[in-house]
Amino acid sequence: MRRAGLGEGGSGNYVASGYSVYEEENDHLQEGLRAKVSALKSLTIDIGTEVKYQNKMLEDMDSDFDSTGGLLGATIGRVKQLSRGSQTKLLCYMLLFCLFVFFVLYWFIKLRNLLQMTSLPG
Repeated sequence: MRRAGLGEGGSGNYVASGYSVYEEENDHLQEGLRAKVSALKSLTIDIGTEVKYQNKMLEDMDSDFDSTGGLLGATIGRVKQLSRGSQTKLLCYMLLFCLFVFFVLYWFIKLRNLLQMTSLPG
């Protein structure tokens, strides 16, 4: 039994060629969709790789902060122990010396930046 429009008649060729156009259009759209899915897949893989790298970096930073926090806590404990003892005068001298060194470094950096700005050709 023949279906209407799909046989070997005159008007059947027109209908069959219409189906062919739709199939070609579907194939074209299917290829476009396949390319988009492939691009999304590669993008999600790249995102996953970046997330793993960022998580590893955050874990490393967390462990670094933990070790620094422990070191800082021990140092503050030693400073408190120094301040409780009879060495408060020595502690004051040490703090004044640190402030002096920071001031000299600040002044040196400021002077260097000023000299660099004046030596730039205008």
